[in-house]
Amino acid sequence: MLAPSLIEKFARVKLLSLDLDGTLTDGGLYYFEDGNEARKYHVQDGYGIVEVQKAGLQVCLITQSDTAAIARRAERLRIRHCYMGVHDKLPRLQAICAELGIGLDQVAHVADDVNDLGVLGAIGLPIAVANARPKVKAVAAYITTARGGDGAVREVCDLLLDYKKA
Repeated sequence: MLAPSLIEKFARVKLLSLDLDGTLTDGGLYYFEDGNEARKYHVQDGYGIVEVQKAGLQVCLITQSDTAAIARRAERLRIRHCYMGVHDKLPRLQAICAELGIGLDQVAHVADDVNDLGVLGAIGLPIAVANARPKVKAVAAYITTARGGDGAVREVCDLLLDYKKA
């Protein structure tokens, strides 16, 4: 059971913002002989993303990585706001919020590493995956029990659905 103040933060969320590597994936990169790289995604995370979108929440993906495979994964999950190659994520998130007409206090962002600290410090619901770096956990309002790439995003999606305001 979550504290009432944390439940209220989950209830206020209109936009679920996600990091990719280490959050939607386990952080591992697989390199092939031809130089291409691959990532492993958890199917339950994908299902959770689809379900929160059906429930009316917006989802965005903001990552420093930039590959065609990431774009295909976002397309498959119908994530309209997919931004790759972004090193300073906060301005991009602010632009998305402006487009959607919502405040940063209505954003949940899930991350694992220090490159997301700027975003995590500016939003209403900062979330760290279980295997996040200590500095990320220190600013998180919620830390998942699941590791990144192993159902952490699904855990967050389930909580968003459980506490979504009608």
